[in-house]
Amino acid sequence: MPGWLMKRPGVYKKNAWDILRGALLPILLTITIVLAVIFGIKNTGETTKQEGTRILEDSIRRAVITAYALEGRYPAAIEHIENNFGVFIDRERFIVHYTVFGSNMMPNIVVISR
Repeated sequence: MPGWLMKRPGVYKKNAWDILRGALLPILLTITIVLAVIFGIKNTGETTKQEGTRILEDSIRRAVITAYALEGRYPAAIEHIENNFGVFIDRERFIVHYTVFGSNMMPNIVVISR
């Protein structure tokens, strides 16, 4: 056998386990990063939905208070707020419960995300 083909000390041929073991850490790291990104995107979407619900409820509440200040009574229907105070309610994304107790009592306002 020629000298250059002879096994040199400290050099060995890698078997399948050595190759797999060397690739295992990068594979696990990649899977971890992908899962973290997916979880982050999902979490961000849920937070955005909750924030949209809170913003809409606050907008309706401010418009109702403004209506009371200007008109001397609370609006009898949510449509009055939409038509006269510029509040847009996306009915496909939100359910709005607007319960009036009297013209001089603050209505109960609940916004639920669909």
